[in-house]
Amino acid sequence: MSKRILHLNVNGEYFDDVKSGTKGEEYRLFNDYWCKKLEGREYDEIHYKKGYPKKGDISKILIFPYNGYAVKVINHKHFGQEPVKVFAIPLFN
Repeated sequence: MSKRILHLNVNGEYFDDVKSGTKGEEYRLFNDYWCKKLEGREYDEIHYKKGYPKKGDISKILIFPYNGYAVKVINHKHFGQEPVKVFAIPLFN
């Protein structure tokens, strides 16, 4: 059976923060799209990608074990001024 992989494409700032260890969670807006991708589904790994790397460019892909998610309400510059409900996906154990 092949691995079930959750692909998360991010901009360079967030990728570099995760790679350096200063960011340990990835946030995805709690909406219909991400509900379908996450709720009731299991994954083996997260492939955390800097943009959309060319096939075979592993320098822009970090691989983590999938450990589920938590639903949180956060303030984050990416989502605007108001608090928003998100899926918080841990990248490190």
